[in-house]
Amino acid sequence: MSDAIVVGAGPNGLASAVALAEQGVAVTVLEAAEEIGGGTRTSELTVPGVLHDHCSAVHPMAVGSPFLDSLGLDRYGLEWLFPEVDLAHPLDSGAAGVMVRSIEETEARLGSDGPAWRRLFGPLASGYDALAEDVMRPLAHVPRHPFRLARFGLRSIPPATLLARRWRTDEARALFAGVAAHAFHPLTRPMSPAIGLMLIAAGHRYGWAVARGGSRAITDALAAKLKELGGSVETGVRVRSLDELPPARIVMLDLAPGAVVSIAGDRLPGRVRRAYARWRHGPGAYKVDLAVEGGVPWTNDACRLAGTVHLGGTLEEVVDTEAQISRGRMPERPFVLVCQQYLADPGRSAGDVHPVYAYAHVPHGYRGDATDAVLDQIERFAPGFRDRIVGRFVRSTTEFPRYNPNYVGGDIVTGAKTALQAALPPRPALDPYSTGIPGVYLCSAATPPGPGAHGLCGYNAARSALRSLSR
Repeated sequence: MSDAIVVGAGPNGLASAVALAEQGVAVTVLEAAEEIGGGTRTSELTVPGVLHDHCSAVHPMAVGSPFLDSLGLDRYGLEWLFPEVDLAHPLDSGAAGVMVRSIEETEARLGSDGPAWRRLFGPLASGYDALAEDVMRPLAHVPRHPFRLARFGLRSIPPATLLARRWRTDEARALFAGVAAHAFHPLTRPMSPAIGLMLIAAGHRYGWAVARGGSRAITDALAAKLKELGGSVETGVRVRSLDELPPARIVMLDLAPGAVVSIAGDRLPGRVRRAYARWRHGPGAYKVDLAVEGGVPWTNDACRLAGTVHLGGTLEEVVDTEAQISRGRMPERPFVLVCQQYLADPGRSAGDVHPVYAYAHVPHGYRGDATDAVLDQIERFAPGFRDRIVGRFVRSTTEFPRYNPNYVGGDIVTGAKTALQAALPPRPALDPYSTGIPGVYLCSAATPPGPGAHGLCGYNAARSALRSLSR
């Protein structure tokens, strides 16, 4: 008999397993796929020797994760690498909003809007660790830093479009809008700045890091740590019902809420089953991985040094496209996120052929072909780009759930970031990790603090499970 069974070997499932094993709990992880990692997998998708991250790619929240940092994962091969420029957002004029880890240098790059950028993000970055202690936990807790948390709340509640009024240049406004768009949510809605504020603050505190060798290094390191602690992982095991599981005192589910309804059925209390069934998934991602000879010929020089490049034009354009996809309409020019991880990690390339990661924000479950829309957006800011492509791999919104069942309709953040779902995921409860079934807990990105390879959803859920064992 295992003390704990974890269903799902993504970063949160493995994090929960490690957190339990550190306390002496015997843990077995069951993964349906033949490879662990969930969204943090890496492989040669296009041409031999070129390594592509399948989903999660750049990790500003993971590099600063107090849980991951506590594990000493560098002993298991995890090494963080940093590009010269963290983020660039080019405009049709040839200019770009540029963010680097140094807030002083970012201020200088943003010209007349630099001081306003520093006034907002300077305190958030310098106090990021203290702020994260509260933000990265469930809403229902006694804050350790109540005044800092309250100030963050006041900034994050108004719409992103309102917050962006503090900047006057297109470069600064677009730079902020592109990061806020990581929420896959209209920027005119309340709480739409929250994710952007945290990502920018984390970037100025730690940088937008990548893992050497690909994002798979994160889960490989967690799996190695788990093995050292006596835990085990079994792949190719699909769990269709809780009744199929061997006896265990704790069951952790790294699953989307709808999947929990499917495998738990009537064992869920009615109120929980209804809440999980109501869980809404948001817009989708349409991903195009490319092998590019000589790299991307960006017009703007900063983009040639940037680990991440946001393509969406001005603030107004980004606001419009995010509104369209939330209404189920496919924009002609979608917001596209491009990653050039090889700039920090040259070992991902094969000679002068480099991996370029790109995905567009598209409507939930979009069934059309958005490949040309993605390539057109890159070509818009890098003329001649198409001529350099020597390999491509496409994953649509309908293919994402086959890759990872948590990504329903291509929703790679495991849930729409509406005000309620962002504040109280996956349901209003003092313990959001409890499913209402004794000993069964939810630990996926649908729980606080949400998506990312930081492992904190799994860690928080494990703490909840350990408290129940001690009662």
